[in-house]
Amino acid sequence: QVQLVESGGGLVQPGGSLRLSCAASGRFFSINAMGWYRQAPGKQRELVASISSGGSTNYADSVKGRFTISRDNAKNTVNLRMNSVNPEDTAVYYCNAQCVMVARTQTYWGQGTQVTVSS
Repeated sequence: QVQLVESGGGLVQPGGSLRLSCAASGRFFSINAMGWYRQAPGKQRELVASISSGGSTNYADSVKGRFTISRDNAKNTVNLRMNSVNPEDTAVYYCNAQCVMVARTQTYWGQGTQVTVSS
């Protein structure tokens, strides 16, 4: 069983900053890509940023230059630093990890953390 536990969501003012963290635990050998997705009310879940085990990153156009994804492979954690947030960043944020198991690679999701950008 693998668990992803997110933390760091909350209410932030426009222009402010927030840091999300996600820790993976359980029975797996390693983790390939990790990422952050978000889902706003009435919209589909979308990729925010992803990072490979080697540190290569990919960002949605809407967050490039404002958000930074990072990971600690030794601790099986992934973080998302959110700067210059705006109301359009309001959503439930989910972390995601591709865990390498005995006979397969399986993708797991966290439970989600609410981020609300409002004055």
